[in-house]
Parts: sequence; C-alpha cells; structure tokens
Amino acid sequence: MTATPISFQVSLPESTAKVFSQGCETTLDAFRTAGKAIVARGVEMIYQSGSQRFHALKHINLEVNKGDIHLLMGPSGSGKTTLLSILGGILTPTDGGICLLGQDITRMSQSQLSKFRLKNIGFIFQEFNLFPALTALENVALALDVKGIKGRAAKREAMGLLEQVGLANKAKSLPRDLSGGQKQRVAIARALSGNPQIIMADEPTAALDSQSGHAVITLLRQLAKEENRTVVMVTHDPRIIDVADRVTYLEDGILQNNPTAIHHQKLA
Repeated sequence: MTATPISFQVSLPESTAKVFSQGCETTLDAFRTAGKAIVARGVEMIYQSGSQRFHALKHINLEVNKGDIHLLMGPSGSGKTTLLSILGGILTPTDGGICLLGQDITRMSQSQLSKFRLKNIGFIFQEFNLFPALTALENVALALDVKGIKGRAAKREAMGLLEQVGLANKAKSLPRDLSGGQKQRVAIARALSGNPQIIMADEPTAALDSQSGHAVITLLRQLAKEENRTVVMVTHDPRIIDVADRVTYLEDGILQNNPTAIHHQKLA
C-alpha cells in the first residue's frame, strides 16, 4: 500500500499568518523576510498508509538568504528530500507556510503554483533525467520550449546556457556519449533555462567522481555568488560543506539546530 500525504488546511499562529497573508512582506521584525529567498514556518508533513501515520517533517522553521548556497544534510530517511520538495512547490505540506521570493506558495492554486515554479525555480536531480534520444542542446531547448521560448530563439538560448556551463563543444552529443559530470552540467544548463532565481538540487554530486563533483559545485557556487541565485541542495557529500554558506541538519524530520554559517574563502 502506497503512503499518501495528509492534507490539512494550513493553519499558522495569528502573527505568522499576518506575514504570509500580506505577501510575506516584512510586517514583523521577528520574521526578517527582507533579503530572504525562502522562508518556511511551522512546516509539517504527515504520510498515511492504511491506519499507519508517518511524521516526515516536524515543525520546520527555516530561512534561506538570497544568493546563498544552503545545504540540507542528515542521514537517509531524515526528511531532506521531502523538505526540498516542499520548498520547491512539488509537495504541499500538511501544515505550515512557505514563502518564496516574497510569495506565499502554500496559498496558491495548482495553476498559480505551476506557473510560479516554472518561472522561478530550476531543479537538478541526482540521476540527471536527460532524454536519451535528444542531444545536449535539444534537452536544454526542450526546457525552454516548455517555458514559452521556442524554435531558433530556444536553440540560441540553449547554446548560450551550454557555453555557460562549459559544454558548447558537446551540444550535438547524446547523453550516452557524455561523462557523468558532463551530463550533470547539461542538467544544470537545463535548470537555468528561463533564468530562475532559485535552484533546487537533490544530491547533484552523488553519482560523480571527485573531480566532476568539484566542477559541478564550483559552477553552482559561481551561479550563487556572481548571479545572486539561491541554491538549496540536499547532500550527503562532505566535500560540499566548504563551498556552502549555511548547513541545516535534519534527523527524524526535526531540524537539529539553527542553520550553521560556514566561513570559507571563495573558490578561485
């Protein structure tokens, strides 16, 4: 039997609800939403399978600054990917509120949420999820087509994105002819289509060797720091900690501590 999410009406404390109902603006100093790409308040996620309930996330409060790389870390089954999916508008929380770029996505209709997600969020997956029969250029152009950029304009922009990730010379290559690191860079180019301000990445280096993983993380950090994009990343990879701005640890669906600030030098 498949476990299904339980959906309740979102209920927030009155003061919190005031912030979200007014478009997540800074109406209360306590919530400091100015300069935040993401604000989560009281997020709960409960799955049910028959008579069994599983509490995947328990009262998560989280803020992510614009232009930061923010890691979600913890053991398998801790709720990291569930939280990433909720922050990205893929899953609806059982309770709580999510603000992205000043908009309360938990109060959007499915149509509004789909349009918001398409415009503002790019997704990077561990398994790349490239279409095997399409070239690197065609994989990126297809994402642009979905976002309303078609034909020659889509191909021009797709080529520009491949150049940005250092793969212009692989534009005509099929995924089977690319290395793991190259496939992930195509996936990053696809995620950048339409110029989203938030990138959600689920274990982007898990299938890569150390050199390829370092290249991918260096690229993501450049996107965050040079283009002020926000990157939220689920990872088990300790190599990434040195390039992150903050790390949030989850265990058994509970935020273990306040996000830890990471002090480091910028990558060359």
